[in-house]
Amino acid sequence: MRSFLSRAFPSPAYVLAMGAQAVLLIVALRFSDDRHLRRYALAGVALLALLVWVAALRRRRAILDTPVSRIATAAQGYVELRGTGLPLEGLPLLAPLSGSPCLWYRYKLEERVGNRWQHKESDVSTSCFVISDGTGQCVVDPEGAEVLTIHYRCWEEDNQRCHEWKLQHQETVNVLGDFVTLRQSDALNDAEDISALLADWKKDKPALLRRFDLDGDGQIDLKEWEWARRAARNEVAKLHQELRRQDGLNMVRASANRLSLITNHEPAKLARRFLWIAGFELTGFFCALGGLGWLQRG
Repeated sequence: MRSFLSRAFPSPAYVLAMGAQAVLLIVALRFSDDRHLRRYALAGVALLALLVWVAALRRRRAILDTPVSRIATAAQGYVELRGTGLPLEGLPLLAPLSGSPCLWYRYKLEERVGNRWQHKESDVSTSCFVISDGTGQCVVDPEGAEVLTIHYRCWEEDNQRCHEWKLQHQETVNVLGDFVTLRQSDALNDAEDISALLADWKKDKPALLRRFDLDGDGQIDLKEWEWARRAARNEVAKLHQELRRQDGLNMVRASANRLSLITNHEPAKLARRFLWIAGFELTGFFCALGGLGWLQRG
């Protein structure tokens, strides 16, 4: 049953919403002698159905309406990227429960207490990874994004039930979010860098005198100090020019006001899945409204 729900619904949030609606529907049918309770339960079903319907359509539209951009030519701002998922250089990210290498993970651990499973702990990774599409590479920051994956496992060991979701190495990943190119030159400040360079020169007074004490009196007068400032300005200008020629770091991260999505689902199939969910929830919404109307007439 759990594996079926994982295949049918792209995210545990949808399974939770469906479960909540089922509970409310059972309450509405079981407590037939309490009309007020039945009204509240049906109203809850209608509200949840409406919220899930809006969420599913919003995700479907974002997937279908946002064209896939190439990393090398992507515009700054909201984009969809598609590429092969690769880990960042350094220590590999490992899924805590299975210990297998991955790009991203989410897990939930439950413990058996009597005949019931109780939540013990859960976590989700926020480590960055890379996607490559042949034209370039882009760092993906998953923090704040909705991650939907086809890789889900559930197993039991040592009186515990383990749930694990992962994005794996070398698989195709689609990302919706804000694309930015971070450059060192974006933080350059001429005045601050000139002052810092002059401060460094002052620390080595003999070298400063050898370079700028033009009259050899052992002191740096105003004219000579102005010469030093001019030299510092020229050195900083050359350094900044070199930094501006360097390539920046491409990154896609969660958008502040639009859907941020990371998924290894095939986009067309995922869009159809959201359409089915939206249709199911819309049907449930009108059925709940019909039930409320019938109770009102009765």
